[in-house]
Amino acid sequence: MGHRHFLSTLDWSRTELAEMLADATDLKANRKTRTPHLAGKTVALVFLNPSLRTRTSFEIGVFEMGGHAVVLEPGKGAWPIEYKDAVVMDGEAEEHVEEVARVLSRYCDLICVRAFPKFKDWSEDREDRVIKQFARFATVPVVNMETITHPCQELALMLTLQEKLGTTDKKKFLLTWTYHPKPLNTAVANSALIIAAKFGFDVTLLCPTPEYVLDERYMSAAREHANVTVTHDIESAYRGAHMVYAKSWGALPYFGRFDEEKPGRDAYKNFIVDAQKMALTDNGYFSHCLPLRRNVKATDEVVSGPRSLVIDEAENRLHVQKAVMKRLLAK
Repeated sequence: MGHRHFLSTLDWSRTELAEMLADATDLKANRKTRTPHLAGKTVALVFLNPSLRTRTSFEIGVFEMGGHAVVLEPGKGAWPIEYKDAVVMDGEAEEHVEEVARVLSRYCDLICVRAFPKFKDWSEDREDRVIKQFARFATVPVVNMETITHPCQELALMLTLQEKLGTTDKKKFLLTWTYHPKPLNTAVANSALIIAAKFGFDVTLLCPTPEYVLDERYMSAAREHANVTVTHDIESAYRGAHMVYAKSWGALPYFGRFDEEKPGRDAYKNFIVDAQKMALTDNGYFSHCLPLRRNVKATDEVVSGPRSLVIDEAENRLHVQKAVMKRLLAK
């Protein structure tokens, strides 16, 4: 096919990812130069779910490199799409992903897709059908703007950590579950686990009960690269951490049945990231992918504190995505 997709960092080696991070660092340092790496290129940004940072950073990134972005929202400003094969399309969908991907490939040089799980059946959602179907039928590179993983967020996180910590090998990375009144996607948690492990951190996953451990696909992948410890003890998890990364996600055994999960979840509001917990770390940094519910996931003192990296990480989405697009469209 002559092109490569950016669907998951599991498909890319640490060396390749490090090259993109180095390129992102250069693009960040020389942002005002506006090098036209995408001159004459068009990028389709397909959003099936809401976005603030992803949409803004991709649109601006394409612009800053001299390209043109087209934003599409199937079911709103664009026709609803069917993703299953061999289906009688007598429902809401007006066209099949095969035609969508092939037509966009004729118009555009790159297709970027954001498609959250349906939160009904994890055995189906974990197949990541939407973006895989785009990649299957597209004749241009496809980028994952968040599905059941969030590889662009991974790179933004790692770029930020390299800027602050320098070397990441053998540093302690704490991925902590936090309370949220809704059963959120596991994508960012999966991705934080993967990228921290790939870049040599000793990873601790802190969650209330075994029901909140992440999908074994990502747990196993992380263990191939690093030491991964699962604990339900808050104090031991925070002690000595160099990085605390907070995220809420739904318990997979209750996937699609939040009414059954909620009574137990409401008992774990003490997993909030606060100053007392951060004091147990090795002068650790804190971050979150955003959006973040203050004083639910983390206190104001932590989010706005001097060791918070949430804004740095959000900014770095722009730079790493420019590096990804440049890499995928390089001649």
